[in-house]
Amino acid sequence: MIGAALVDAVTGLAYRASGDFSAVGEAHETAELTTLIAEGLHEAGAAGELESVVVTTSGLHEIVHAVPGRAPLNSVVLVLALERERANLALAVRETASLAESILT
Repeated sequence: MIGAALVDAVTGLAYRASGDFSAVGEAHETAELTTLIAEGLHEAGAAGELESVVVTTSGLHEIVHAVPGRAPLNSVVLVLALERERANLALAVRETASLAESILT
């Protein structure tokens, strides 16, 4: 893992960060991206709330996963940056979902 952060998707405030999170940009940029994707999915008629977003570049994977349990909106997201050559993307997405579920419980 390169870095991780717990981010408020509405305000862009990073509640907590670990590692080198600069590899994926600022927390407010992640919040804006998450909001744009969620709004676009809603406008396209997608049912349900945004669960996760995966962005892959030539060097890394970025996983943004909504932390459940924040009614009425999932306004907190867990963001992970992983080295592409060292990470198993499918396993990382699964573990990120599990970690996100445990954050507020």
